[in-house]
Amino acid sequence: MIVLDTHVWVWWVHGDSQLTQAQRDAVTADQADTLGVSAISCWEVAKLVEYGRLELPCPLEEWFERALDYPGVQLLALTPEIAIESTRLPGEFHRDPADQIIVATARLYGCPLITSDDKILNYPHVATVR
Repeated sequence: MIVLDTHVWVWWVHGDSQLTQAQRDAVTADQADTLGVSAISCWEVAKLVEYGRLELPCPLEEWFERALDYPGVQLLALTPEIAIESTRLPGEFHRDPADQIIVATARLYGCPLITSDDKILNYPHVATVR
């Protein structure tokens, strides 16, 4: 399994050119297995739409239905273990709760996280795909 950061999930669904070749390759290679999307990413997408920072080609409900139905995509629940891990990340990590949950999810599943977020990429306690 590989976990998709929220922006990577959106970019992938929309075929956005902001995805790097390494990210495209990782998503394509892992589609046969599982592409994990944290439940918190659904909240982030909904908030971005609410704030007008993300425009979707269809209503939010329809977008989620389609985006979560892509081959290999698995919605990963926010479990008590992930919630606890997000508050106990080793070293220094920034205070964005959604990023903390996504990083904790990747750590507990023992898999890499695909992201373009420099704050996460510079965090040495989670494997990432740039």
